[in-house]
Amino acid sequence: MKNIALEGVICPIITPFDKYEEVDYEGLKIEIDRMIDNGIHGIFPFGTNGESYALSDEEKIKILEVTVDHVAGRVPVYAGSGAITTKDTIRMSKLAEKIGADVLSIVTPWFAPLTQHEIYEHYRAVGEVVDTPIVLYNIPMRTGNAIAPDTVGALCRDVPTIMGAKDSSGDWGNFLAYLDAVKDADRKISILAGIDNLIFKGLKAGGTGGISGCSSVYPRTISSIYDKFMAGDLKGAEEAQNAIEPFRATFRYGNNANVFIKNAVRMLGNPVGEMRKPFGYICPEGMEALRKQLEKDRAAGIL
Repeated sequence: MKNIALEGVICPIITPFDKYEEVDYEGLKIEIDRMIDNGIHGIFPFGTNGESYALSDEEKIKILEVTVDHVAGRVPVYAGSGAITTKDTIRMSKLAEKIGADVLSIVTPWFAPLTQHEIYEHYRAVGEVVDTPIVLYNIPMRTGNAIAPDTVGALCRDVPTIMGAKDSSGDWGNFLAYLDAVKDADRKISILAGIDNLIFKGLKAGGTGGISGCSSVYPRTISSIYDKFMAGDLKGAEEAQNAIEPFRATFRYGNNANVFIKNAVRMLGNPVGEMRKPFGYICPEGMEALRKQLEKDRAAGIL
């Protein structure tokens, strides 16, 4: 198994589209370079922020091939290989492994509710047939299925390829429970914040970083949260964390943070296109709030 440190700020990179809603692979390369050049510690194609839910399996495979080739070992590549069924998750995980992903980020199955026994058996089955480190991906507001802390602990104890978890529940108590559940593991287990405003707080509690959607807009600022923390500059890390809160406040004008992030990236002059329909609408008030906030942040030098 690859010896990959699951730490730092990982960008769930935007999937650029052209005007026909086809994947813009040259645009993807530009985004990859923009992130790495600004200090991002890992690239995660077709995560939630990359509109994984709107991509075909064939597109995901091509996106991952392009990403692995273009990243060229500069930072680890995380591949989202989760599917509704265990069979399909195994198929996509093996494909991602063959292409050269460094880490598999596997979201829970969605649509139909699952017991914790079913969640455990799902991840166990996948973990036993791959040799690539796995990060469990908990985002119950999107999937309807939460990975309980006890299940995280059991999986990290029983399945050697499972090396951590990303908690996007937004529940601070759940994040702490994840940390507690893996504290006695026989190897280093990484707990990553999946909500941008918990990266600094998570690091202080013993987490190892975050997978940050807002890093597509503020790559230098958000990556510096981790860098400053590791350098012992807690004040600087906290200031970097707090700097993105006004931007996150604009999300109140919609119900999908991804829409605001992609629109912001485009407003900043990066040719990423729009989201695949039907997603992508922001009311006029929200667009104006977003524009004004980006102007303020550019003037403040945090973009």
